[in-house]
Amino acid sequence: MTTIFINIKELIQVRDISIKKVSGKEMSDLPSIKDAFLVIKKDVIIEFGTMKDVSFSADKTIDCSGKIILPTWCDSHTHIVYAGNREQEFVDRIKGLTYEEIANNGGGILNSAKKLQEISEDELYTQSAKRLEEVMTMGTGAVEIKSGYGLTVEAELKMLRVIKKLKENYSIPIKATFLGAHAFPQEYKNNKEAYINLIIEEMLPRIVKENLAEFIDAFCETGYFSVDDTDKILTAGKKYGLIPKVHVNQFTSIGGVQISVKHKALSIDHLEIMTDKDIDSLKNTETMPVALPSCSYFLGIPYTPARKIIGANLPLALATDFNPGSTPSGNMNFVVATACIKMKMTPEEVINAATINGAYAMNLSDKVGSITKGKKANFIITKEIPSYGFIPYSFGSNLIDEVYISGEKVN
Repeated sequence: MTTIFINIKELIQVRDISIKKVSGKEMSDLPSIKDAFLVIKKDVIIEFGTMKDVSFSADKTIDCSGKIILPTWCDSHTHIVYAGNREQEFVDRIKGLTYEEIANNGGGILNSAKKLQEISEDELYTQSAKRLEEVMTMGTGAVEIKSGYGLTVEAELKMLRVIKKLKENYSIPIKATFLGAHAFPQEYKNNKEAYINLIIEEMLPRIVKENLAEFIDAFCETGYFSVDDTDKILTAGKKYGLIPKVHVNQFTSIGGVQISVKHKALSIDHLEIMTDKDIDSLKNTETMPVALPSCSYFLGIPYTPARKIIGANLPLALATDFNPGSTPSGNMNFVVATACIKMKMTPEEVINAATINGAYAMNLSDKVGSITKGKKANFIITKEIPSYGFIPYSFGSNLIDEVYISGEKVN
């Protein structure tokens, strides 16, 4: 079946030729068509243009007068599969404890791991599916999901099997990342090498055998996994064909950027603390820097220096970091607004960062991230708004009228 959307006030992120990503000054360019039409057939975009040139007959016509259409958000960094919540830690932080202090007291990632190890796979799937459906209604049309709250062989496999089941049951593109190196379990605190060996020798072979992940990640940070640890884990993952996507520079700059670049990481994520050396290390690479502004908002830590990164002619993507401890929200609309308000990115830059560059950070540039013929019919129809700049401006309002994923309206 073909559907034509007519009288679109503005069709945003229109790319006649599919591109991988935009960098530096290119991020300020957001191609669009005013008074536009868009045609989809089944789950694919097949035509678009101006209303004065429309000559297309379709099975169904939808009038979008006063409304804007743009690609769905591409959220390249989430931890949607988790058990329960960490509401008490939220209260503890209000009372003055830091994220690191909570972790040292047995909270943080280890708290989530305990909950996840105890929950059944079916219940974990049910909780995670609700979160996935929620972010789809908020305009997310492609998502990466990490493991990392298992921290045992069976619990990590449980998480990745749930991600695989979500991929099978939902039309949204989902990418799976193995993050066994998220934290050291309590029993390995004094024998970290043994846990790294467990990741490399037991977890990785089983994950690859069951085809449960495409990417490998590590939390390269002071108090978590060192640069040497990360080097070992990424080296092992690459031998199995897993592509690195790495947590770096959330609290300190310890060389995580450089080791990730050495391993040709697809993305490096967080980047709240960036030195000039870190930024220089990213030049002339294919690694996508990814900022997680709602994490900075929730924890009260610095924001990724977007202006320095873009000013160095680098690309930048935006993602949610949706997780129970530091970002219990998968709302990409809040992310793009926060990037404008707190990181001084322009509306054009944030839309590029949250669509085409987010797609790149998941190896999905050929499928989503722009309005391009042959790509998935994944797009947002806004309510009647004055311009796309109104999306980050009106940060507390729901401006989404409808979301289409794989050509079907999300209910």
